[in-house]
Amino acid sequence: MRVGSFVLAAQFPGQGQGEALHRAVRSAEVAEEAGLDSVWLAEHHFVPYGVCPSATTLAALLLGRTRRIRVGTAVSVLPTQHPVALGEQAALLHLTSGGRFTLGVGRGGPWVDLEVFGAGVDAYEKGFPESLDLLHRWLTEPSVKASGERYEFREVPVVPRPDEALSGPAGPELILACTSPSSVRLAAERGLAMLLGMHIGDAEKAEMVASYRTFALAAGRSPDDVAAAQHVSAGVAQVGDRTAEAAETLLKAMPGWLKQGLDAHVTVDGRERKMRDPYAYTQLLCSIHPVGTPKLCADRLAATAERTGITRFALLTEGSGDLDSTEENLRRLGGEVLPQLL
Repeated sequence: MRVGSFVLAAQFPGQGQGEALHRAVRSAEVAEEAGLDSVWLAEHHFVPYGVCPSATTLAALLLGRTRRIRVGTAVSVLPTQHPVALGEQAALLHLTSGGRFTLGVGRGGPWVDLEVFGAGVDAYEKGFPESLDLLHRWLTEPSVKASGERYEFREVPVVPRPDEALSGPAGPELILACTSPSSVRLAAERGLAMLLGMHIGDAEKAEMVASYRTFALAAGRSPDDVAAAQHVSAGVAQVGDRTAEAAETLLKAMPGWLKQGLDAHVTVDGRERKMRDPYAYTQLLCSIHPVGTPKLCADRLAATAERTGITRFALLTEGSGDLDSTEENLRRLGGEVLPQLL
């Protein structure tokens, strides 16, 4: 079982952006001290839901401040970035960290980001497979050229080559955030592990893992390769002396953050979007993820692993919105929950 912390750099009501970023950095340092396996960094633009606009930049800082823990992006939004530029950053972080970096990518949403960065709606609606394939090639081949609808350039060498690491794996791990059958198919056909969101429970995640297997085998991948895919399950974790106490901590803080943060998203083309009820959503998260006593938290993680086959977790631990509480939560997760999973 490999348990990591999912860091959103969330700006809770009444907090400044610097405060949110300080909590993000400090929580990653404490995650390593507490014995967690990894830290996963989100990126967002123009919204207080998360105030980190570049997960790779924050990953670089944290890789320099830590020595053991893995640092990954969850996720870098691919449609608003050039795949080669992102691939170069991933290779650089992989090589300089001794293989401790994981690049997670996703399609993102139809947000105004697409307008600001000049990508356009087509990059979100149609261009993602081309961008993903170009990125994947950059991380696995010695030289790359492109002749697609969105990217076209002559053959150029990959510098730095991610397979020239002095230690660690040959190249950075690339994983794909999956929220639909089409994204599951993309991951399966390319042999990429999936990152599955916190908004769904074990049953739906198990279905997506089963679909992944079907798609992968149909694409000619071996059963051994399919079984070796190390998917990641995102969730929320809050450890307390009593389950009601742990849930209350999140129910007091998260709805205000969710409403403020999600309300701030602006679509690029004026399309309507449905909003979850923040309080009901927090209740859902408390009911399906490790929120409660150390034993309950361990039992829920073990149950998810048994039902889905997923043994890697990225758990939001900053749901209280408070730095001291977040640090305590991480230490209890490492000191009281993880030992029960060995």
